[in-house]
Amino acid sequence: MKNTPYSNAIGSIMYLMVSTRPDIAYAISCLSRYMSNPGPSHWDALKWLLRYLNGSNNYGITFSKDPQGASLVGYVDSNYANDRDNRKSTTSYVFTLCGACISWKSQLQNMLHYLQLKLNILPPLKLLKKPSGLKVYLKKLVF
Repeated sequence: MKNTPYSNAIGSIMYLMVSTRPDIAYAISCLSRYMSNPGPSHWDALKWLLRYLNGSNNYGITFSKDPQGASLVGYVDSNYANDRDNRKSTTSYVFTLCGACISWKSQLQNMLHYLQLKLNILPPLKLLKKPSGLKVYLKKLVF
């Protein structure tokens, strides 16, 4: 696996994810964990992602006019100890404006959560900090 361009491919796809493709954030989050030592199964998963991107090249971020005005909406999701390697949980969020994604993230949580309650309460609390910064930025854009 040393001769495969795994890291280069992940970096290129990550650029695509950050700029226009929030739908692949979770896949990139999982695949990028193995950049230093990818195995054959990681390379197969990366090739699957490349085939997915090839088949969905007309996807992108589209803003639509909202009759009620510009509405900022946030979503959060998490799983409980789903990572097979270290039993950590994944938290993801997305913010939309006029039906289009403007901010998103998917990452492993830094700490281990032993109670489902903690997993379901901590990510939304962190999410509450993000909208205030987005609202300030949007006000500067005259929304």
